[in-house]
Amino acid sequence: MKNVILLVIMCVALPALLPAQELTPKWEELTASDWDEAVAESDSTCILPLGILEKHGLQAPMGSDLIVARSLALEAAKKEYAVVFPEFYFGQIYEAKHLGGTFSLPSELVWDILKETVEEIARNGFKKIVLVNGHGGNNYLLPYFVQSQLEEEKDYVTYLYSTEPDSEHTEKVNQLRKSDPSEDMHGGEGETSLLLHLRPDLVKLEEAPKESGEDQARLDLMESLYTGIWWYARFPNHYAGKAEVASAELGKVMFDYRVDSLVEALKNVKNDKTTPVVQQEYFDHVREK
Repeated sequence: MKNVILLVIMCVALPALLPAQELTPKWEELTASDWDEAVAESDSTCILPLGILEKHGLQAPMGSDLIVARSLALEAAKKEYAVVFPEFYFGQIYEAKHLGGTFSLPSELVWDILKETVEEIARNGFKKIVLVNGHGGNNYLLPYFVQSQLEEEKDYVTYLYSTEPDSEHTEKVNQLRKSDPSEDMHGGEGETSLLLHLRPDLVKLEEAPKESGEDQARLDLMESLYTGIWWYARFPNHYAGKAEVASAELGKVMFDYRVDSLVEALKNVKNDKTTPVVQQEYFDHVREK
């Protein structure tokens, strides 16, 4: 009888002794019972990591940008809690449609998916949405998208985050580099190093030297002129750099700096009381017209 009573006491006490389950930042892993707590804990802040599906040399996975952007968001969210949206692989990637593995949708659809995704994130209770871009091909699309948020009145703010390396970090990175940073633009030493740090199981470094990542410089235009074919004209292999010299050590230094930078950005977004007020003032004036 004593043993039975002891067993009952242990069963009652055990849940209290177990550590509380940590609130996951991953949107897809949150339960319905977690949701309100997650929105509150994040100060109504959601991160939307953006990548793409495209070739990254012969050695790195098609989803390299997705992996890096979401890993960055999740690591930062551990230090400054925010809810992180699942992998978002819709963006501008027309320059690589000639290569297998590229997932490229019509421009109107890309715009609509991004617009409706942000709207739906906001409908779920988030008043501050931070876009974390992992794909260079989005560098013109996303600033325009954020500016377009003023087209119609909204009760939330969309922020676009970008890492700004300081001189100390740049010096540290350059000390570890083995290739010319000015030639390291896509799928080269930098990006491959990040993947070697985050997902070495997906990198086939021995494949890297089998293809040229050199600038073909086939256009004869002034620097003040821009044309959409510029990237293909320079890098028809959709590869720019020397991935074979990549290292996990370099990737870790680059990644850790970006995490710390995003953490500071998240803190700034959460503490930002001014932008929502000024944005609403603007919409009020528009309605008065």
